[in-house]
Amino acid sequence: MSDDEWNHHEGLQQDLRVLAKRTDRRELLRWMAFTSLIPVIGCGGTDSSGSGDASGCARIPEETAGPYPGDGSNGANALVLSGIVRGDIRASIAGASGVAAGIPLTITLTLVASNDSCTPLRGYAIYLWHCDQAGRYSMYSSGVTNENYLRGVQVTDEEGRVTFTSIFPACYSGRWPHIHFEVYPSVDATSSSRNKVATSQLALPEDVCDAVYATSGYSQSVRNLSQVSLSSDNVFSDGASTQLATVTGNTTDGYAASLVVPIRV
Repeated sequence: MSDDEWNHHEGLQQDLRVLAKRTDRRELLRWMAFTSLIPVIGCGGTDSSGSGDASGCARIPEETAGPYPGDGSNGANALVLSGIVRGDIRASIAGASGVAAGIPLTITLTLVASNDSCTPLRGYAIYLWHCDQAGRYSMYSSGVTNENYLRGVQVTDEEGRVTFTSIFPACYSGRWPHIHFEVYPSVDATSSSRNKVATSQLALPEDVCDAVYATSGYSQSVRNLSQVSLSSDNVFSDGASTQLATVTGNTTDGYAASLVVPIRV
């Protein structure tokens, strides 16, 4: 590649566009990881499903919120609770006292514009929720209907990033281990689920799930995980490459999961 083709003066986005023309996607991702840049998944052109943009990156698939969203769309509404905008979602709030047990998990989502060269999106609100160590959803499942733990809202920073402190979710029957989230244009917009601009799910890697589920408290997840796969899961079976989180850590110190979330704005 000549010096005039590699024009650093236009910054990261120009570098990505040039790389996309000269390399395949796997090589581009390796280059991004090597240089410790924001790991933008699927950048560089329209994918075969048509969910991407020539000037940006592939949008994360729109997925069901499932039967336990707690966003007011089917009754229960965590988004109106005092204290729901928070980073640590392990404890219940607003008068409820339950605390979710389990292996610690930090979840970082980076929101970017799929139709604007993967530009980070600042000031958006992300509502995130998932099941507990026993596979139960607060506000819905028997025994935890009066709890609201493992639900929270964060506002994206200058880099489009939010971080939640949580626990590793269980694998319950029929579903691959996952985490739900909804994206809103602002924290004020979370007043109604009709205002959300994207809904999707994050998948957790199998090797990490195996390690976590071998620890105390997750025994029922071992059998459930053995009976499902990403390819058989009713959400991820059409492809999970843009939804599979990068996870580091161990069962002693806990884990950190990260995912870039491209949406169209």
